[in-house]
Amino acid sequence: MVSFGTNADPRPSLLKIACIYFAYCASNWIWRRLFKIRYEPGENVKISELLRVWASILSGRTPAISIELTRECPLRCPGCYAYEEGHLGLPGITLRQLADYKGSELVQGALRLIEEHRPLHVSLVGGDPLVRYRELEELLPELDRRGIPVLLVTSAFRPIPVHWNELSLLSVAVSVDGLQPEHDARRKPATYERILKNVAGTKVTIHCTVTGQMMERPDYLEDFVRFWSARDVTKRIWFSLFTPQQGAVAPEILTPDQRRRVIEELLRLRVLYPLINVDERTIDEFRHPPASPKDCIFARTTLTVSADLKTRITPCQFGGTPDCSQCGCFASMGLAAIGHLRVMPGVSAGQLFAISALIGNGVNRLRSLRDPQDSIEYPETVEDQVA
Repeated sequence: MVSFGTNADPRPSLLKIACIYFAYCASNWIWRRLFKIRYEPGENVKISELLRVWASILSGRTPAISIELTRECPLRCPGCYAYEEGHLGLPGITLRQLADYKGSELVQGALRLIEEHRPLHVSLVGGDPLVRYRELEELLPELDRRGIPVLLVTSAFRPIPVHWNELSLLSVAVSVDGLQPEHDARRKPATYERILKNVAGTKVTIHCTVTGQMMERPDYLEDFVRFWSARDVTKRIWFSLFTPQQGAVAPEILTPDQRRRVIEELLRLRVLYPLINVDERTIDEFRHPPASPKDCIFARTTLTVSADLKTRITPCQFGGTPDCSQCGCFASMGLAAIGHLRVMPGVSAGQLFAISALIGNGVNRLRSLRDPQDSIEYPETVEDQVA
């Protein structure tokens, strides 16, 4: 572990600054080797995006931020992690009890948070962000004007404005829990009928979290994909697997055999249905998820903030004590797939990320010595990851 300064002299020595610079140059050379890798057609890896993420990590910034925009949601979905006890890490307090904001206070508070951390990507989750649709009418165009890509995750319980199609950096993901009978039972009032009505005239991502109940019937996933592939509103289809908390017992939890069958089925279906926007490497990562949040690139590069715009959700977006051995997070698997790529003999992109994060942490400490208010405190230190 690199130490910066001493109690007697908090300023880092020239030698330590030189070490950071040397490590930066070495990391730069290796990352450029990474970007010469040829990816298979259809895989969703954009070199320019990876370069921006890497630059953000090296500068000590958080590449992505996820904001629980509101505590409110008209749904009461079984197994929803956002409302579980322990999600916030605050004893006796759940998301529904947390203070949140409305109107200009919410818009300005969210913008201040984004300005503070300068992320490359913003996710707006909840609750359901569409509860604050008036505020979104102001916030989304402003983020688009600033050139910040935004993912808005919703149940589509109310209409998605057609004029949002003009926001080139906005993606809307609609959560759909399986086929209509199962979905409608779990997610009223956001029924299939209402979703189809509320997304009319737009293009959305359909995101399905696979549960144990779905895998009790053969061909369930293909029937789901066939239905949504035939709809003009579907831009792409994503799949995650239900992620439980440690020690949880629930019908949504996949058995090891069900998980294996989901993986094999997704590998088969992605070839038949081009709207499935999950590449082979990402699907394979579901076999062996990152062992802990410290091993998860997504958890390490995404800051999740709750509805009061100050409470940080740790160790990842699920909060509490997620069972990483059963993680089904689509984003986590996608970054894990990139992390396992070899950039040179004996060196993976994930190892390089850890080195880059350590450099970024050093840069952040140098920044804090110059301006204490400009430093960023992380839930866990990157040194823990590479120790």
